[in-house]
Amino acid sequence: MSNQVEQLPLLPEQLVLPDIQDTQEKEEVKKALDELFELTLHYNDSASFDEFRKFVGHFCFYSPYNAMLIHIQMPGAKFVAPASRWIYDYGRSIKPNARPIIILQPMGPVMFVFDVSDTEPTEYAKPLPPEVDKPFDVKGGKIGGKLDKIIENAKRDGIRILYSSDGSQSAGFIRGTDEKAKKYQMFKSGIDKKRNPIYVNIEVKYDVVINEKLSREAQFVTLAHELAHLYCGHVGSPDIKWWPRRQRLDETVREFEAESVAYLVCARLNIDNPSEEYLAGYLKENKQTPKISLECVMKSAGLIENMTRKTLKPRKKAD
Repeated sequence: MSNQVEQLPLLPEQLVLPDIQDTQEKEEVKKALDELFELTLHYNDSASFDEFRKFVGHFCFYSPYNAMLIHIQMPGAKFVAPASRWIYDYGRSIKPNARPIIILQPMGPVMFVFDVSDTEPTEYAKPLPPEVDKPFDVKGGKIGGKLDKIIENAKRDGIRILYSSDGSQSAGFIRGTDEKAKKYQMFKSGIDKKRNPIYVNIEVKYDVVINEKLSREAQFVTLAHELAHLYCGHVGSPDIKWWPRRQRLDETVREFEAESVAYLVCARLNIDNPSEEYLAGYLKENKQTPKISLECVMKSAGLIENMTRKTLKPRKKAD
C-alpha cells in the first residue's frame, strides 16, 4: 500500500456533527454527508472493501471517519492538507481547478483539504514530509500502556474486565451482567482545583472476559474485538445516544463488523492481529461483503482508538 494521508486532529469521541447554531447550515452539512455515505455502497464489493480497509488501516493517529470520507472522494489520495498549510508550511500553491476534499473538523462543521497531486511548488517550495515517500517505514508490535488506558476508559461505559484461565483456543467474550447483583466501579472523572483525583461510581453493565494466558498485545486485540461488538450495537445499548441497538443482526454481519473494527484499530497502532487473516479469507471466498454498517464500523473504530489516547469524560446519564 503506497497511499498516505496527512495526520490531522482526531474527531470528538462520538463522531457526531459539531454544535452548529445555524439550523440551515446544519441541514446543509448533514445533506452533504448523507450524499457521501450513499457512495459507500461501492464497498459492498469484496475487492473494493479490501482496498478500503487497508487504506484506512494505515493512517496512524488519524480519524477513521475522516479517512473514510477522503477515500470515498479520492481513493488515490496520498497526502492532504488545507490550502493555507500547503502555502505556509510547504511553499506549494493549489492548482487551478483543483478538487477539494471535504472532511469533518472538531471545532466546526467541515473543512476543505487538497491532495498533494493538486498542488504545485512555488519558488519557496520546501521538501515534502517523509510520509509521502515512505509512509510505512516504521513497524512495531508492542501495545505498551494503551491496554491499561483502554481498560480504564471502558469503566465509564459500565464495562468490567475479567480474566480467565482458558485454553489456547479461547480468547474472550462479552456478556451482560446479572441485573440482580448490581456492582459498581470507580472511574476517575477528572481532578479538582487542588489537583486531587475525582472519582465517580459507574454501574457495571457488561463483562468482557479475557484469557489471562494471552500476551498483552493479544489481550488488546481481543478487547478491541469485544468492544466493537458493544459499540456496533450487537449487545444492545443503555442509551442510543451512546451507541445503537442492533442485536438482531446475522452472526456473519456481527463478526465481520467486529473483525473490521479490530483490524482498523490494531493496524493503525502497528499491532499484528488475526483479523487480517479472517477478513482476507472471507473476502477471497465471497464476491460481496455482508450487509454491514460502514458508519458503525468507522465510529466504533474511532471511539476505541480514542480510548487508547486520553482519559475520556463520563457519559451523560442515560435516558
